[in-house]
Amino acid sequence: MQLILASGSPRRRELLSLFHYHFIVRAADIAETMDPDAPPAAQVARLSREKALAVPREAEDVVVAADTIVVCDHRILGKPRSREEAAEMLTLLSGRDHQVITGCTVLRGERSETFTQVTDLHFRPLSPGEIRRYVDSGEPMDKAGAYGIQGGAALFCEKMVGDYYNVMGLPVCRVGQTLKRLAPEMMEDSQ
Repeated sequence: MQLILASGSPRRRELLSLFHYHFIVRAADIAETMDPDAPPAAQVARLSREKALAVPREAEDVVVAADTIVVCDHRILGKPRSREEAAEMLTLLSGRDHQVITGCTVLRGERSETFTQVTDLHFRPLSPGEIRRYVDSGEPMDKAGAYGIQGGAALFCEKMVGDYYNVMGLPVCRVGQTLKRLAPEMMEDSQ
């Protein structure tokens, strides 16, 4: 039995390593398209399932897949495609409440569990100079909503309600509980 992370995200790799169980990375190669008419939580749940099913695996392997988005004013913010788009996203989030939603799927053989985790955040008002400096750092470019809470954007967040690790891209407590149900022997080995 192998544990497979269906993501190339360095943050998810770091978070899954908290389980102290050997895993391999097989990034899922799927089209991450969003349906503008579907609820955001349903979108990330669907994408996480598609990622889990897309990676090669043996029957008893365990796959962990996730997809994370930021939602502000009913607008889904994925990864910015340009510096300008990153600045637009951060301007939208400035002084506002928003949500980070992660869809996760844990798959083992024919059994799987998919769930979503939501964290509510509030950013303080950001000046154009702060936004420009943060964008210039390059940090926003591979992150949903154009920010990494574990980096420079920690200076922007006035309030957070929910799972901090969810904002980083993998709600580890809930993933651990799901792994206990689908692969209890794996979790016993990691203790």
